[in-house]
Amino acid sequence: MSEEKLLQKITGFINDIGIPCDKGIVDQYTFVPGIDIVEGHIVYDTVMLLTPGDLLHEAGHIAVLEENERMVVTSPDVTGDLGNAQAEMAAIAWSWAAAEYLDIAPEVIFHEDGYRGGSEVIMNKFHNGNYFGVDTLESFGMTAEQTGGNEKFFPEMEHWLRP
Repeated sequence: MSEEKLLQKITGFINDIGIPCDKGIVDQYTFVPGIDIVEGHIVYDTVMLLTPGDLLHEAGHIAVLEENERMVVTSPDVTGDLGNAQAEMAAIAWSWAAAEYLDIAPEVIFHEDGYRGGSEVIMNKFHNGNYFGVDTLESFGMTAEQTGGNEKFFPEMEHWLRP
């Protein structure tokens, strides 16, 4: 799939689930190059963007916030009522589920320039079913671990946005 088609697929999904995601100019330093979050909107700059997969991870940060926080969240603090580690792990799990749903290779999100060099470890863990962050998604009613009940099991999602 071309980079442009991949970008369209990812941004279409993000917009469809209710997180505004639009092309724009990001001319200041941001934690993830080419992506800024302003009052709940993802703004991405195609010149600075490393990979469209980074958009899914940033959408994951917004998706796990309470609704009132989603509307106002602005970079660099995208943790809301979660601690840094919990927010990051939940966003990683969410973006893995989104990649599965969209039939996108995990390497698009977990690329060698991201996750402080830990992308391969993350992919190996998730490929082997050693998920992390799913407990947070489950506590929000977004998915369930395969431990019982009749909910959809991770990586399937009951809700893409925290209810």
